[in-house]
Amino acid sequence: MGSSKLALLMVLMSSVEYAWSASCVVDSFTVKENFEPKRYAGKWYALQKKDPEGLFLQDNISAEYTVDDDGTMTASSKGRVTLFGFWVVCADMAAQYTVPNPTTPGKMFMNYQGLASYLSSGGDNYWVIDTDYDNYAITYACRTLKDDGSCEDGYALIFSRNPRGLPPAIQRVVRAKQEEICMAGQFQPVLQSGAC
Repeated sequence: MGSSKLALLMVLMSSVEYAWSASCVVDSFTVKENFEPKRYAGKWYALQKKDPEGLFLQDNISAEYTVDDDGTMTASSKGRVTLFGFWVVCADMAAQYTVPNPTTPGKMFMNYQGLASYLSSGGDNYWVIDTDYDNYAITYACRTLKDDGSCEDGYALIFSRNPRGLPPAIQRVVRAKQEEICMAGQFQPVLQSGAC
């Protein structure tokens, strides 16, 4: 009787694991429907972040988005970073965004470069998971996928128009979206002291 209960428990656990991994397939994540870059433009402050592997901005992160007449979105970002384990500097980054598929404008590709030689350059997906344009935005990027389609190395930022935080009703929306992108409990607060 004990072995049949163990077998049933193992089947149940594998079913739960399969359901969890199926819901965490990156391609199944939804982004902001009918994303409007011109409404998104302006200054945003990072309140929470989930870091990728490697060097990443640590605090005082802000981004200023602009949209040209031709619809091209660019950003200038700032934030503090620790280099060589001890040297804390304010870093400036620049990025340009393209939309590979016009039917999903919330799924962009970001080409970025550090504006100093010690900062990295490259490209990542930049997905606007959700925003109300006036208060909050949730962005997501997956750099490396696992074989099952879930994310191996990714990052996300919770932005606010106000560096002091979000009201409780919006915090609940943000927490629900963090669960949808399988990153609940992985975010850490971002200090906004005005250092940069």
